[in-house]
Amino acid sequence: MADSFCLFGIMYAWCFQFKERTGHFEDKKNESNWDRLIALLDNSYMALLKVLSYPDPRLHKVAKPVATVDARIKKIVADMAETMYEAPGVGLAATQVDIHERIVVIDVSDDQNELLVFINPEIIWASPEKKMWREGCLSVPEFYDEVERPAQVKVKALDLNGKEFEIEADGLLAVCLQHELDHLQGKVFVEYLSLLKRNRISQKLKKRSKELQGQR
Repeated sequence: MADSFCLFGIMYAWCFQFKERTGHFEDKKNESNWDRLIALLDNSYMALLKVLSYPDPRLHKVAKPVATVDARIKKIVADMAETMYEAPGVGLAATQVDIHERIVVIDVSDDQNELLVFINPEIIWASPEKKMWREGCLSVPEFYDEVERPAQVKVKALDLNGKEFEIEADGLLAVCLQHELDHLQGKVFVEYLSLLKRNRISQKLKKRSKELQGQR
């Protein structure tokens, strides 16, 4: 029972059911995290980016490695973080905002004040143990389904200073890392589902897109 309750809590968080958040960018995060990021950006303006929706073919592009962590990349990171928090979501890959470089931002903390940045991330180890997780995605709004993934992973990446680091993850962070790194490979989580389910989701999202365009 305890395990079921814990898993439900993780599913609940993964499905982006967070408390409502309002206010400016800096108000939503831990100041120390954002002070460092803003300092690196030289107080540049941070913008919301448009999130691509499945089955947009751009979601299937494979992201290229970042050559240099420079001011342009740091601006992309800040815009992605702003977009993720505003959605709200727990993770965002650059592919989802039509930027095809290997960049991921994640924050799975309860208060969303622990931003993690992964540049050129790579899974270097995955546990043989697997778990089923109920996943959702900002690019597949309002659709959730179970996906089996390794229970633990180790990821190597660059930080905002261009320095290499490694992180071991389990639970929601492990799921989120695998989910977002899939995006960088041009894969959306619904592609783990049956063809019937994928077609149903695709048709519903296309219909919704047309309805939204008709309202404009």
